[in-house]
Amino acid sequence: MKSRQGTTLLITAALGLVVACEATPEQEAAAPTDKVASVEQQKVDRSIPLGPASIEPPEEHEAPDEDRSPELEREVAEKSGLLKALGAKDTGNTASAFDKKMNVAMSGEGDALVIGGGIGSMGLRGSGSGGGGEGYGRIGGLGKVTTGGKGGSMGYGSASLGKKAKLGARRDVSGSVDRSRVAPRAPEPKPVIAPSTSNTDAEQYTDHGVNPMTSTAKDKFSTFSVDVDTGSYTVTRRKLNEGVNVPASSVRVEEFVNYFGYDYPSPDAGAFGVHLEAAPSPFSPKKDAYLLRVGVQGKKLAPADRKPVHLTFLVDVSGSMNRPDKLGLAKSSLKILTDRLGAKDSVALVTYAGSNRLVLADTPATEGNKARIKKAIDDLRSGGGTAMSSGMELAYKQAIATTKPGHVSRVLVMSDGDANIGPSSHSQILNQIKAYVDEGVTLSTIGFGMGNYKDTLMEQLSNKGNGNYYYIDSVDEARKVFGEQADGTLEVIAKDVKIQVEFNPEAVSSYRLVGYENRDIADEDFRNDAVDAGEIGAGHSVTAFYEVTLAQGPSRVLAHVRVRAKSPEGQEAEEQIFSMATANVREELHQASAGFQFGAAVVAFAEKLRKSPYTGQMTWGLIEELASINATGEQRKELLELIGTASRLESDGFDDTLH
Repeated sequence: MKSRQGTTLLITAALGLVVACEATPEQEAAAPTDKVASVEQQKVDRSIPLGPASIEPPEEHEAPDEDRSPELEREVAEKSGLLKALGAKDTGNTASAFDKKMNVAMSGEGDALVIGGGIGSMGLRGSGSGGGGEGYGRIGGLGKVTTGGKGGSMGYGSASLGKKAKLGARRDVSGSVDRSRVAPRAPEPKPVIAPSTSNTDAEQYTDHGVNPMTSTAKDKFSTFSVDVDTGSYTVTRRKLNEGVNVPASSVRVEEFVNYFGYDYPSPDAGAFGVHLEAAPSPFSPKKDAYLLRVGVQGKKLAPADRKPVHLTFLVDVSGSMNRPDKLGLAKSSLKILTDRLGAKDSVALVTYAGSNRLVLADTPATEGNKARIKKAIDDLRSGGGTAMSSGMELAYKQAIATTKPGHVSRVLVMSDGDANIGPSSHSQILNQIKAYVDEGVTLSTIGFGMGNYKDTLMEQLSNKGNGNYYYIDSVDEARKVFGEQADGTLEVIAKDVKIQVEFNPEAVSSYRLVGYENRDIADEDFRNDAVDAGEIGAGHSVTAFYEVTLAQGPSRVLAHVRVRAKSPEGQEAEEQIFSMATANVREELHQASAGFQFGAAVVAFAEKLRKSPYTGQMTWGLIEELASINATGEQRKELLELIGTASRLESDGFDDTLH
């Protein structure tokens, strides 16, 4: 172990070099893949009877000679985090202290020390006493190391090598990196935009807390309302791209998760289908820590099957909206949506500032009328205060006049959420909206701008209005919301949708729902149809993740999942039940679907941004590694850039909220 070659090679393996394999989009979409298997951390010695593991050991590889100076060795070790993990101090004799610690680690003489390095981070944990034991990681590749002689131990790091480094005598190290297969350096991320000059202190977000782990012996039921909003994710994206503070209270995990699609199959019958999947959790090194995903997929509608939609655009034209990223972007968004409408649809346009005005009465969206509708949008100008409440009254008056069986009437609020004239308290405005829901008019909110943005009001308005909440930070996002996903934005296929998960105490000892803190419903209200819940639009999907601790019992059922919902115009709900068998739980994370793995990375990203106490050993590097496994498509690649930006902001000390 005191040889320069041995020390260098161990450090090199621990650095977590990633093997890259070119793949077609079709190959990337399939799961599990060899690529996933090569970069995921394997567990050792599982005692939970969920079926045998199917992991083949990595092939052996001989080590070439290395020639590095002591100074370079130390630099590499410091970057990998090994010196810190080993407790070496910078005393001028670091290499000696380092070697001594490594000798103890590899000989098995130390207690509970097995090391594996991920991308920019430590691997995970080791266990055992005296004669060594086992350590394993949750994400990285098979950086598997075995030792010969007494006191041998097995360590699974996050080396991402997919190769086996074989150790002979206790202190003789051999093994190497197949450099012909090491991925080229990733392209440099896009530069961070200059910090915004907006006054973020005037913005408003609400901290809903973090759901705790709950013992199934005390409460085996978890009940919540579905949520298809995405505003929290796009607010965060804008802030990171501008290099400014991301308030932890602005992060709602469910809105991050539901921003992305997960390729659930469309239901064969009914309004939606339910999909369940479970696999090891990347948040914890514990062998009994798993993630359970509950996915709900709404049916897609052909354009000819969509109901006629009557929209009332309620546009904030107050002075605070006088910016290109506010009123300017709102105009572009409304014109994109207008182009998606058909001859059976119609549009009315109402504005509010110091006073409110009917700019355009209800007008059929025929091809001949679309130019007229767009001109009315283009002519909007900003100025004055913000009388949101009176604007709501006028907009609802227009919308109620269009209600009829088999049609959809919806108000779309375009605003930064600032209300400062008339009844402007949140409770007053929310109560005002609630009275119109029973009249058959839904309400969605679309947020714009920063500096004085009122996220809390915009999110709660959509909840009370039985609609959706989006935040538009670019024309591309407007095309996504009002172009690609317009049908889901416009037509509800199921309302008051509630989910209740009943965990089997014999199979699950504890659980926590990740996110949905402000969507919690009392267990006893699950079948109370008078209690409001969320809506699912055409083609929308809803995804929720649970962290669960598996018990040692022999039970065949992990959990029962019940979904209760009403038809769009119905008053009585129908209930469906689905079961998750323990035999269907994935033994290794890489065996889970590509969507499951990517969703786990999204959860980790949001959890770390909001400083959740349950992120455990997750570092930005490990989150990025997990996300990169299935980062296909522009939206998923964009997430990788945001993770990198958050990591750089933290390391630069620019933003102390990103720790």
